[in-house]
Amino acid sequence: MSSRPLPVVQRVPLPQGTPEYEALRQKYLSELEASIPDEYYLPQSLIDNPPRDVTSVPRECGILTAEEIDITENYDATALAAAIASKKFSAVAVATAFSKRAAIAHQLTSCLVEYFQGEALERAKALDEHLEKTGKTVGPFHGVPISLKEHMPIKGHYTAVGFLDTRHVDDYDCQMVAILRAAGAVFYCKTNQPQGIMHLETVSPLGRTLNPHNIDLSSGGSTGGEAALLAIRGSILGIGTDIGGSIRGPAGFCGIYGYKSTSYYLPTKDFLVGGFAAELTVLCSTGPMGHSLRDMDLFCSVVKASNPHIEDPALIPIPWTGIATAPKTTPLKVGIMWHDGAIIPQPPVKRALAWAKEQLETKFPGKFEVKPFVPYQAAEAMINIRKAYWPDGGNAVRAHLAVTGEPMFHLTEWILKDAVSDQELPVSKVLEYRVARDIYRQKFVADWNAQDVDVVISPVFVGPACEHETAFYWNYTALWNYLDYPGVVFPTPIKALKKGAEDYAPEDATPLSEQDKHTRELWAKGDFENAPINLQITTRKYHDNELFGALAALQEALVLP
Repeated sequence: MSSRPLPVVQRVPLPQGTPEYEALRQKYLSELEASIPDEYYLPQSLIDNPPRDVTSVPRECGILTAEEIDITENYDATALAAAIASKKFSAVAVATAFSKRAAIAHQLTSCLVEYFQGEALERAKALDEHLEKTGKTVGPFHGVPISLKEHMPIKGHYTAVGFLDTRHVDDYDCQMVAILRAAGAVFYCKTNQPQGIMHLETVSPLGRTLNPHNIDLSSGGSTGGEAALLAIRGSILGIGTDIGGSIRGPAGFCGIYGYKSTSYYLPTKDFLVGGFAAELTVLCSTGPMGHSLRDMDLFCSVVKASNPHIEDPALIPIPWTGIATAPKTTPLKVGIMWHDGAIIPQPPVKRALAWAKEQLETKFPGKFEVKPFVPYQAAEAMINIRKAYWPDGGNAVRAHLAVTGEPMFHLTEWILKDAVSDQELPVSKVLEYRVARDIYRQKFVADWNAQDVDVVISPVFVGPACEHETAFYWNYTALWNYLDYPGVVFPTPIKALKKGAEDYAPEDATPLSEQDKHTRELWAKGDFENAPINLQITTRKYHDNELFGALAALQEALVLP
């Protein structure tokens, strides 16, 4: 036990709840604090005066050895698996390195909710012994550390569905965890998610997760703990879920890869026990988050090779071909979605789109047919999407909060404004929403066909990573959930400049809506320096393999890691 509390950087205070709630919250925080060894603590002076960009702190703080810095910074999951299999590194050395770096990452960004290094080292030791005895790995992820979002059940550890009253210890592995464990993965931590798991910022009773590139900005949500941990290289591979942008938004904010599959393509069994009413109209998906395109491909290859549809009949048994999938058209037809008709993206995002267009047109002439893409009535669709998220009128949220006296957070209040009323909707109204969704999907695909594109490159968000408590507009991710189209968010070399260094172009001077006007006000007020600018690529429903085939074709042109 440390002689001082675990120091964690926090930029914006959390709302206070009832004494019962605060006591329960402190209990969980104390458990997390006790699990992190004292020798991994950062100096209090650094916590009190952190740099704005904390990504270099793990390398420079003196806690990690030279080998641990090498392990955590110079490999992706694919290369790390090969290094362990060849005995360049032991699984114990790798688990130690990432566990230590995750502890450092948490103090800088508040990204963790549970930490179990001891269990990870026991697992890694057993894997090393197996490799030494048999000369074989147990699977493709032998010894590779994988971090998990809090709501994904893993035996012997806490799970919660976004409220303190739901936190409990599970006695089983969910299907995804079981598949990855069988493939040799080592689990060592669980990461933060927001209240209700329905914000594009990650702020929970256990902390507000900060963006490692600029701690005055959000890490995104709802898989923001994963994204921050990955961005600071405290994880090599993570898993998220996405019903409105919860993988893609954080990946975009933090400058990493994130893949939202088509629904029922990758396993989500037991992710949300009891379900979520929004899925009556908008379906949730899952997918990996990581550092390289080939890691995204490897993850999906391993998971799909386990034939998860045999255990869960809801899953669609489409085999994985991923980056080996050959594009069906030559040249590849790439649509650029400059805006959605409601909000013109802030200047750095427009700059990233222009960069992508130039790369495709000038660096590889003739290989790609690049054209503008206008999404069919996207602004109108967003109205229906927001209503569809809360068919219970938000009653489940309020009931969970009441159990412990948990306060309703600011962004929870914001998203519940979209509920039609505070009463559960009748079946007839839910049916109306579903019919409207299906009609929209049919019209959208007809328009997609008329515009004749294979894939669409678009913004991830209305701007760079936003300032805390301002993740208001989900337009650029939620549209694809409503359509159930797969999407990958990928990094670009573009970053937000110093405040005042760029502004809206003259042709974008007039706001398209009140939301657009508000977005411009946030831009004028904020300081987004050093925020990564990612882009998003999408394609038709269940064309996940074709999506990765397109990314492989685009990899050199877009300088994709």
